[in-house]
Amino acid sequence: MVKKILLLVGIVGVAALVAKKVKDASDERALWHEATTAPDLR
Repeated sequence: MVKKILLLVGIVGVAALVAKKVKDASDERALWHEATTAPDLR
């Protein structure tokens, strides 16, 4: 029983880390896109 709980906690922890990395990469990509596109001066 304890092993199953530890396994579940480990899986949830890894999933949280992966989700954070994906979000950070997306935020970084959006920042670069904003910084490298020409401003709309209309």
